[in-house]
Amino acid sequence: MVSCLFDLLLRKHFCILNNLRSGTNSLRFHAFSFRPVFLSDSKSRILGSLYSGTVCIWNYQSQTMAKSFEVTELPVRSAKFIARRQWVVAGADDMFIRVYNYNTMDKVKVFEAHTDYIRCVAVHPTLPYVLSSSDDMLIKLWDWEKGWVCNQIFEGHSHYVMQVTFNPKDTNTFASASLDRTIKIWNLGSPDPNFTLDAHQKGVNCVDYFTGGDKPYLITGSDDHTAKVWDYQTKSCVQTLEGHTHNVSAVCFHPELPIIITGSEDGTVRIWHSTTYRLENTLNYGLERVWAIGYLKGSRRVVIGYDEGTIMVKLGREVPVASMDNSGKIIWAKHNEIQTVNIKSVGADVEIADGERLPLAVKELGTCDLYPQNLKHNPNGRFVVVCGDGEYIIYTALAWRNRSFGSALEFVWSFEGEYAVRESTSKIKIFSKNFQEKRSVRPTFSAERIFGGSLLAMCSNDFICFYDWAECRLIYHIDVNVKNLYWADSGDLVTIASDTSFYILKYNRDVVMSHLDSGRLVDEEGVGDAFELLHEMNERVRTGMWVGDCFIYNNSSWRLNYCVGGEVTTMFHLDRPMYLLGYLANQSRVYLIDKEFNVMGYTLLLSLIEYKTLVMRGDLERANEILPSIPNDHHNSVAHFLESRGMIEDALHVATDPDYRFDLAIQLGKLDVAKSIAVELQSESKWKQLGELAMSSGKLEMAEECLRHAMDLSGLLLLYSSLGDAEGILKLAFLAKDQGKNNVAFLCLFMLGKLEDCLQLLVESNRIPEAALMARSYVPSKVSEIVAIWRKDLNKVNPKAAESLADPEEYPNLFEDWQVALAVESKVAETRNAYHPADQYANHADKSHITLVEAFRNMQIEQEGHQENGDSHELTEQNGEEHYTEEQNGEEGSQEEAVVVDADSTDGAVLVNGNEAEEEWGTNNEGAPACPTSLGPIKTVCSSFWDIYEVRIKFSYRVGYDIWPCICKRCEISRRNQSPQGDMKRFCGLVVCFLVLWFVVP
Repeated sequence: MVSCLFDLLLRKHFCILNNLRSGTNSLRFHAFSFRPVFLSDSKSRILGSLYSGTVCIWNYQSQTMAKSFEVTELPVRSAKFIARRQWVVAGADDMFIRVYNYNTMDKVKVFEAHTDYIRCVAVHPTLPYVLSSSDDMLIKLWDWEKGWVCNQIFEGHSHYVMQVTFNPKDTNTFASASLDRTIKIWNLGSPDPNFTLDAHQKGVNCVDYFTGGDKPYLITGSDDHTAKVWDYQTKSCVQTLEGHTHNVSAVCFHPELPIIITGSEDGTVRIWHSTTYRLENTLNYGLERVWAIGYLKGSRRVVIGYDEGTIMVKLGREVPVASMDNSGKIIWAKHNEIQTVNIKSVGADVEIADGERLPLAVKELGTCDLYPQNLKHNPNGRFVVVCGDGEYIIYTALAWRNRSFGSALEFVWSFEGEYAVRESTSKIKIFSKNFQEKRSVRPTFSAERIFGGSLLAMCSNDFICFYDWAECRLIYHIDVNVKNLYWADSGDLVTIASDTSFYILKYNRDVVMSHLDSGRLVDEEGVGDAFELLHEMNERVRTGMWVGDCFIYNNSSWRLNYCVGGEVTTMFHLDRPMYLLGYLANQSRVYLIDKEFNVMGYTLLLSLIEYKTLVMRGDLERANEILPSIPNDHHNSVAHFLESRGMIEDALHVATDPDYRFDLAIQLGKLDVAKSIAVELQSESKWKQLGELAMSSGKLEMAEECLRHAMDLSGLLLLYSSLGDAEGILKLAFLAKDQGKNNVAFLCLFMLGKLEDCLQLLVESNRIPEAALMARSYVPSKVSEIVAIWRKDLNKVNPKAAESLADPEEYPNLFEDWQVALAVESKVAETRNAYHPADQYANHADKSHITLVEAFRNMQIEQEGHQENGDSHELTEQNGEEHYTEEQNGEEGSQEEAVVVDADSTDGAVLVNGNEAEEEWGTNNEGAPACPTSLGPIKTVCSSFWDIYEVRIKFSYRVGYDIWPCICKRCEISRRNQSPQGDMKRFCGLVVCFLVLWFVVP
């Protein structure tokens, strides 16, 4: 029979040097053999000594060399860790022992120990002693606390002493192996051996003590190609292990697993069962001769040293062999020893946090006659089955008495207490509750796995077949590679876990029973509609279990999750591999165990599971009855579940987290509820989000309040300007100024026609050039005042540039239509604070585009009549827009800023951008844009920010255009020479337009 343990052998190759060897991920040594390999207990390190005279330390997790010591030019045949002193001790062919600190790499001690090659060094587990054996046939004991003085010399061997090792059960004794074909047992207090075993027909190379139990065994390996197990109390040979074809160079009793490992110069490593001595597996990695075998205590890792490299393998599996019944009693197996604990022994007054180790009192229950690889309670908890080594034994759970046994590679229980065993891939037996065989089944395919539960499942590598327990009739066939199967206690739900995902299916029991009772034949696919696929999840299940209709599992990332109705919720992130034991409903806790047999609990409310289950079934009335029993700190989890089911209204009522409730209220469009939550939270982002939604919903009063709370000045500007709320814009101007948002403040003041305040704001913001240019276009009477400020400020950095600034009072000839602009300003100043209501925008949208300056001229012309030189005025209609042109002395008249004049208005107020569809930027005789020179009190009615930006763009362009006379104060270019002057004006206009947009526009 082949043991299941070694079917689970995992090859985890660890590479040490370079030059990849195909097929094994191992790396070669060139020219030097690798001698003994030992593992440090405290860290992930491997110590190796080489024939090249080097001692190396590797980190096997990162697969990098951590340290390297150049010991000698001759082979180093043995090296060991002395972890409690952070030392490495090495013996070499130059007959010296050297001691190094493996952290600092300092040499601690060097001394000549023998008169021939040193074959082995061994460290006492507790005392400050080191044993060394040599080809000089001597064994010496060294005490490092006394300056490495030799305390004892052991004589008796007649050939090379190949290895010495301390007895872990009696550290006052040790064994030695020699090429004189004997094994000698020594006592530290006597120079003579206690006794001698004539062990082999040829020289003995290696020896090791059994550490896994109470057996007084040791194992030896010899040049006669055999290994032998000895009872050193009876001095008799227990077993001879044959199979190697060359010298056996290394032997090892594994401390955790029931195995013996032997290595040979034939290049193979053989694994034997330590109880039956059956050969379980043979490893051959093609790295030439095997020289050493090492293990890490508390782990299943084994290191093998070869001529040409080192391999690390992980044997067996790390899942603890344990089972918990419905009352909280746990039984586990440590080797052949069976122990039990009871979770209920932890008093109710002891508070245990989630993930904290439970302080459980361990009781010895007994021993097992086979090595346990699986252990499982039956459904009622009365019996426990142990399976391993191709056999099974059923024990009583309380007294641990043997009730039944037999051959089995696998064992599974049914929900009714029946059970089935898989004796081979072609034979499965079914037994009754009374341990009597009911049926023997020979499937038509190779049965690699079987699973119990509501139905008996048999799996091949490609599919799974379900059978009923009564007559073993085929129920259903599913093409899926199954790794595990989990049935709900109700028998109606089942989870099929594969390598990368899991599937939740519903078992339609009534459909199956109806089909079977009808006497209809069942084809090779089984009963149609026997199973219904409910959910598919792309997660790998490590271990899992059902609680009601809730599937609890931990995934490949070691997160503890549960799935209800296809919704996966993460309960906890586990900090190490853990495995599910069971769930106790009266404690509302799920329990897990790690490989060190530590038991941890995590809270999972049964009421929460029941609530979600009822919601999934559509029984909302009963679900609402359970809801009050769920603690408030779990209500958000319930709300998320309801949201995932599309029940957002219910989720809003259940949720307690304000942020989450706000989001739900926004989803539902319940702005009043969202507002009350925003008042509670006082979050700027929440107010802004609510304000935008309120504005889009037409709730402008709420939008204004929200935007004020959010201090969203740009949003308020949009709102007030769209409403034509002059009072709101004025308040916003002051608020923006207080907040340092000068761009918003400027726009507010400009829209209200408060030009003096605009100029003051520009001056206070140190935007004096912009203030001067704005004054030129809109408040000509302020130009001289601003220019004086500009000169004073500019004089600090560039006096010459300050002198070049032109004041219109000093150089009026450089400022076109200067007197006209002053006259227009005085006319419109009286009506500057009068605003048209926004609802009258349509009445002014189609007015002709005539500048104030031009209108002022027309008034003068009508009063004075036509000039004697025959100047003619002509009003033409072009593309639906009225253009006023003037011809004088063969030259085109100038068309100034395009401003709408409301001829019907009694207050002289002005509307900007009267018609977007008819908007054009005309040019005057010098290519000047048709933008206003003096807008007076402006009421901008805009339905979007584009209107605001358009006004600012035109203003900026006009400012740049008007800067030209200031720059050309001393330039002699004639105003009649229009080509270069017009080009430069356009250029200045574009530059200033760009600067204003860049620095002023938000």
